[in-house]
Order: sequence, then C-alpha cells, then structure tokens
Amino acid sequence: MDIVPQKWRKRLIRWMEDNRALIIVFFCLPASFLFDLILNTRKWILHRLFADPRKHDERVQAIQKQVGKWNELPENTRKFMCTARPNWQSLSTTFFKKDLCHKVPIPLYNILSLDEKNLTVRVEPMVTVGDICKYLIPKGYTLAVTLEIADATLGGLAFGVGMTTYSHKVGLYQETIVSYEVVLGDGSLVKATKDNEYSDLYHCLPWSHGTLGFLVGLELQIIPVKPYIHMKYIPIKGQKKYCDLIRQYSGAMDKDKETADYIEATIYSKEKAVLMVGNFEDADIAEKSGKINRLSRWYKPWFYKYVETFLDRGESDEYIPLGDYLLRHNRAIFWVVESMIPFGNNPLFRFFVGWLLPPKPAFLKFTTTPGVRAMTFTKQVFQDIVLPMTELERQIDVAEELFDTYPILIYPCRIYDHGEKTGQLRPPRKDQMCPGTNWGMFNDLGVYGVPSAVKRRERFDAVEAYRRMEQFTRDVGGYAFLYADTFMDLKEFKQMFDLTLYERVRKKYKAIGAFPHLYEKVKPEIDVFKVGKEYIDPLS
Repeated sequence: MDIVPQKWRKRLIRWMEDNRALIIVFFCLPASFLFDLILNTRKWILHRLFADPRKHDERVQAIQKQVGKWNELPENTRKFMCTARPNWQSLSTTFFKKDLCHKVPIPLYNILSLDEKNLTVRVEPMVTVGDICKYLIPKGYTLAVTLEIADATLGGLAFGVGMTTYSHKVGLYQETIVSYEVVLGDGSLVKATKDNEYSDLYHCLPWSHGTLGFLVGLELQIIPVKPYIHMKYIPIKGQKKYCDLIRQYSGAMDKDKETADYIEATIYSKEKAVLMVGNFEDADIAEKSGKINRLSRWYKPWFYKYVETFLDRGESDEYIPLGDYLLRHNRAIFWVVESMIPFGNNPLFRFFVGWLLPPKPAFLKFTTTPGVRAMTFTKQVFQDIVLPMTELERQIDVAEELFDTYPILIYPCRIYDHGEKTGQLRPPRKDQMCPGTNWGMFNDLGVYGVPSAVKRRERFDAVEAYRRMEQFTRDVGGYAFLYADTFMDLKEFKQMFDLTLYERVRKKYKAIGAFPHLYEKVKPEIDVFKVGKEYIDPLS
C-alpha cells in the first residue's frame, strides 16, 4: 500500500529540487518580504514600548525577578532556562528544543550609551548589526568587529563567535568586548570584565551559547573611521602564491608589518583567488569621487561575483562607502543565495527583483520542514572553521577533497593565548604563534554551497565528509563555529574545545541545573547519523 505514495513522493521531491529556484522566486521571496515587513513592524512596536534607555535597569530587574521565581519552583519540577526568542530568529542552522525549557523573555533592544572618549558603546543584547551600523557610522565610528549580516544580534555574537576582515588586527569579536552584564542562574546580576572578580566568567562567556547566564548588557570597543574604504583588488593565480600573499598582507609573517585596515580573500578555484586590501579614506577630490562604488544597491552585482571579474580585468581599485562595505555580503548571504537562485545575479533579475533579496534567514528557518532540515546538511554545506594560517594550503585541499564547492572565504584573524583564562578556545600551538607576540594568525575558512557530487546527483555521504573535516580541524588545533551542525561526540568535542575552566565556572556561578550544558545546547536536535544515512541518496 505504501509503494505508490512513496513513488509519487520521490517524484515530487525531485520536481521540487529541479524547480527550487522558481519556488523561491514566486513564493519564498514575496513571502519573505511580507514576513520581514511584519517583523519590522513588530520591532518598531517593541522599540516604542522598550525604547527608553533610562528604563534599562527596570527591564533587567524584571528578568531577575523571573529567574528568582524559577528558583522558587520545586527542584524536581525545574526545567533548564533559555531565552524566549524563537529558534527561527537565530542564525544557527540547528533548532534547540526550547519547548522543553523554561523560557524567559529578554526584551532588550536598545543602544544605551556612546563613550567617545574611551571609544566604547554600551548596548542591550538584541541590538542588531544593522542597528549599530546605522547608529555609529554617521558619528564616524564602527565596531572593531562588524559581522556582514545585518540581522545578527550583538548579544548572539557575544555568546557565540564573530569574525570579520578587521580581525587580523584585533582578533575575534570576543577580544573587543569590554564587559558583559549577566543575570546568573540564582538571579543575581554581575558585570564581568577581564580584570575584575568575575574575570573567569568573562573568559568563558564567548562560545558559551547562553549556557552560563542571561546576557542583559554589553560594552564593545569601537574604532574611528572615515567615510570610505579604498579597496584594492589583487587577482592571483597559483595556490602557493595567493596563500603566501595572504600571510604576508595579514602580518602573519611579521608582527611589525603595517597592515591594511581590512583584508579578505575569495578563492574561486584551487589555483585562482582575489585578495582584497582596504583602508579608511576620504573621497574628497574628483579623482577619488569618480571611483566611488555604492555596491549595496539592489541592482548592483553580488559582491563576490563582482570581485570575480578582476580575475580577467586585472588589479584595480575603488572607493566604497563604509556602510556598503561592512554589509557587502548581505544581499547574497555571501554566496548562499546562488544555490537557491542560480540566475539571481542576472542583470535583469537584479533590476526587477533584486530589491527582494536576500530571503530573510528568519523566514527560511520559520518555514523549515523536516525534509528541508535534513537537506541543510546532507545536500548543502554551511561551515565556518577557525584554522591556523600555517595550514592554509592544506585547508583548501581538504575542503576541495571533501566538498568540492567554490568560492571559499578566507578572513585572517589573530587568536590570542590568554594563559589559564583562555576559556573554551585552546591556545595556539608554539609553532603557530607569531614570534614575539601572544597570538597566532589563524583564519576563517568559510565553505558554503552545494557539493559538486550533489550537483552531479552522485552519492554524497555528508556525515562522513563533515566528520573528516572535524577530525582535520582537531588535528591542526582549530575550532568549528558552533552555529552550524556538529558531528562530534562529547569526547571529540572536548578534544577540540577546552572545557576545564568552563566546567568550574558553571559550578561557581550556579549554571548547573539552571542552563543546559554547552555540548547539549549546540549539538543537532536531530539524529544526524540516521538522517545522513537516509539521505545519502534518498531518491534511489
């Protein structure tokens, strides 16, 4: 009795795969636009209700009160606490089972203060990257580390991880955090800095993913800026040549080398890459103003596609408004949108429909079905991995062997050795350190897209590929971003991340029993091994 339905089901799945772009254009994009309109209206209402920064303390006290009420419950009836923010609003590919937890609303959406003397800004955790860019750039500042996706929240990045093209100067997002204001499991409010009595907590909050407390305030470093980025595009042929140039320009080979303000590379094949080197500048003369490129406008080519043209055009330069540069990858979500809409960069499509892009990550998660959830790791790859730049050539070789999808993103980034207070990140190995410093130069390896085997409709064992990538990452002393699916068991997880201080901090600050453990929080909510086996070739 099940043979016919199963047959038609397979045909429907194949038809939807073959016509995915049309489904997205005619349904997902308009629906995403309306969805975003509703979310923005909701956000406007919330801002009207909670827009007074002077009431920040009152809102925090209300959160403390809710945690206090949780503590009054009989111990055998308490569930782990988590924020009431829906799963679909996060940028993680996983769906933590919040319905099994005690949910606490965190209605904290405000920019609280700007300290121009000390170059810091104090914010509530639900402020987004888009919000802070609109606030800081007109005043002549930006965050030292600004993620390229406008919908990312500053609190989410603080408890997760963030990296950008300024990270070769300052390191990960966590290095730019001056203080955290956290409500602990017992309801107390503490302010953690690297030097005060809560310094152990300070170093464990990054990569903790909400398993140590509720973030209610954040103080971040800002940097003074100029209105434009003078961007130089340097096309390079030959893997060794572009790897050496990335190391050279990032300062990985010489701690005293004066580096550019922003550095990134996009690798288009094993032997071809474009290195981008940008510096803050004014465009105050005709020669410069004639080279201004406002690349975030909806009709403009997707940034990575535009960069690719320099492989044929040769080296060139231009001036990009700072706001356009910081969110340059937003419209195409780096290059993820291409796997959804292969013709999305067509000039006619951009001109008439480009204003609908990108499809909102929140909408995509909100409409995720079990089948789509399985496809997020069995037929596509979404991975950001922090790896030592000494292994740059091997990273690219391994990524090509396992996934064979391009482009690949490279962001140089310092990883600091903080000694006993390194937190979850193991310090760089001695041979990975830049001589005369307390840091090693690592990089983000961003691999996003559809593996070539999937495009050819060949067998692709996603679980095996991911686990081999994780093994390589552990072997070379790297770290996987935990927003994406992980395939490690607890033993392997502890090999990649050092949980020694984290476990002490959980006990010391009343997180045990109040919040889930980090491994339980970030591991996939589905049985990836079972699903991966079923989806190696689901239509066979």
